[in-house]
Amino acid sequence: MKPFFAETLIRWSDLDANMHLANASYMNFTSHARISFLRHCGIKLSDLAKYGIGPAVLREEFSFFREAHEGQEIMISVAVTGNSENGEIFEFEHNLYDKNTGMHIAYSRVFGVWFSMKERKKTPPPVEMLEKLNANIDTHSVRKLSLADLKSLPVSPENIDPKTF
Repeated sequence: MKPFFAETLIRWSDLDANMHLANASYMNFTSHARISFLRHCGIKLSDLAKYGIGPAVLREEFSFFREAHEGQEIMISVAVTGNSENGEIFEFEHNLYDKNTGMHIAYSRVFGVWFSMKERKKTPPPVEMLEKLNANIDTHSVRKLSLADLKSLPVSPENIDPKTF
């Protein structure tokens, strides 16, 4: 399958105090790329509203290789690298490149679930949405995710006594 790329331009508002791309902007760019990929698959934001679901990112990690600066055109790859049998758990990988030189700027891996806006918990996407997604990915190379993957995130919540504050 042909790789999917989303394009963006680094704006002044995307910069940090060091005058290079801020860490939060990398997250915004990968999110933009995933939504562009969904549109490419034939899934619109209005469809997500109709289904009453949205993607909930549980973990996103980055590796940074090169600085990126204002005015630079960036290409962001989108690859589905993991999916549960019913589609409720997903993993995406992204690579960010300078559009003009091909220089690899950063890598990102995102792990999440489809989230029911009504029930406020993870939920499988509707069959028609899953079919549209699967038609646009190489399902043979996608890692099968399960509830065990969801439970094996590297950090677990640890509540604290509020009197500590």
